[in-house]
Amino acid sequence: MDTASGEPRLLTERLELWLPQVEDLQPLYDIVSNEQTARYLGGVSSMADQFMRFMRNAGSWHLYGYGMFMVRERGGDGSLIGNCGIFHSIRGLGSDFDDRAEAGWIFGEGCTGKGYGGEAMRAVFDWFDAEFDREVVCLIATGNAPSFSLAGKLGFAPMRDAQMPDGDTVTLLRRPPPSGV
Repeated sequence: MDTASGEPRLLTERLELWLPQVEDLQPLYDIVSNEQTARYLGGVSSMADQFMRFMRNAGSWHLYGYGMFMVRERGGDGSLIGNCGIFHSIRGLGSDFDDRAEAGWIFGEGCTGKGYGGEAMRAVFDWFDAEFDREVVCLIATGNAPSFSLAGKLGFAPMRDAQMPDGDTVTLLRRPPPSGV
């Protein structure tokens, strides 16, 4: 996939998925700083912490050929409504999780409950599975029922619980590659 960003990389019925651009940092920070959104992300983070996450996710495209997408509504005003995708990460959570492709999805408070997460992630997996045919892991904060529901629909199964560096408990999940290998 070309990492130039003059156009959306994936389109769904209602959404455009774009590669990250520097202009996306502040709108994404605004989304993850909302207290309702941040409650499942370890709380409201600083701009410095969000910048490091943003760089990790953008850098994943360059180093691994996959990463997070910035999500906008098709035909909308161009505002960022969330991000989702598959990036590469090492979080210090164990050899069964670290140094693997990791899925994630975050949508702004006014955009939840509309099916956007499933729509976007199905498009991501259609592309990722065709390109990479690899296992994907994800982590979900305790109590985040909507994300657990979506993960199940996307083919994830729980592996084990783990503790994040900040002390929050999460469940680690795994989605086998489409080939089953």
